[in-house]
Amino acid sequence: MPWLQLKAHIAPEQAETLEELLLAEGATAITLQDAHDDPVFEPERGSTPLWDETVLTGLYDDLEGVEAMLDRVRQAWATEHPGEPCPEIEHELLADRDWGREWMADFQPLQMGQRLWIVPSWHAPPAPDAVNLHLDPGLAFGTGTHPTTALCLAWLDGLAMDGALTDQTLLDVGTGSGILAIAALKLGARHATGTDIDPQALSASRDNAERNDVAEGDFRLCYPEQLEAASRFPIVVANILAGPLVELAPMIADHVAPGGRLALSGILEPQAEEVLDAYRDRGLVMDEPEVREGWIRLSGRRSVGRRSVGRRPG
Repeated sequence: MPWLQLKAHIAPEQAETLEELLLAEGATAITLQDAHDDPVFEPERGSTPLWDETVLTGLYDDLEGVEAMLDRVRQAWATEHPGEPCPEIEHELLADRDWGREWMADFQPLQMGQRLWIVPSWHAPPAPDAVNLHLDPGLAFGTGTHPTTALCLAWLDGLAMDGALTDQTLLDVGTGSGILAIAALKLGARHATGTDIDPQALSASRDNAERNDVAEGDFRLCYPEQLEAASRFPIVVANILAGPLVELAPMIADHVAPGGRLALSGILEPQAEEVLDAYRDRGLVMDEPEVREGWIRLSGRRSVGRRSVGRRPG
């Protein structure tokens, strides 16, 4: 069955009204995309930022009466925004396609480092003898496709290759999908703790751990306030954003055991120095940044016998 697609280039302040009008006309789906491939990073909390020019698309399974529908949308717009012209709305027919299969085709197995693979459930592992982590794209909690996640996975794989991950315990701050903690366990870590402020993230982590045959006792999930202040970990990872990494530096750094290793990501190149300074001030010796597609991974190590100077969270 073909589909009817309506498309309009709009300003951010026009999005809510036009979306409501198209939904009122029976849109099956509404999408908002950037017109110029210009990403929005680190939005303010509680905000839903849009680009200066946004493409709003509505998809319909009813192909009849499109001109009458557009007239109703324009009239309703005039009522909502008197004196302001309605955005121009283009329409076209889309040939019938198996959208589910096309979406799935976009996600192929991904190799991270030397022997770690991220494998969607509909694919057979390309390297059966490798360490295969089964994870499907879903809620945006980290599925290995973003450079920040890939940088952290490659770092963990490198530790495993050097034997530095074997039988160790790990803390994953902002665990999201649990991908980093689960990967560490599959690569030889003995136990992992994942913290997140989002209950949906903790639920997703639990589901992904079960899918990857991680024993319940090997992966503890908790909210940050449930993490014991005195706990120390040989391996700590935090793939969040630069602002929270700086804000949480005392807490994150204080959980790195003497001689322990730390990896931080979710950082854009211009933000790297600020994050580095925040962790150098906490007694960590930081390595040179690793860059991928404009994103940074920072890593470092706490000297044996050197303690953090910050107060403990509690």
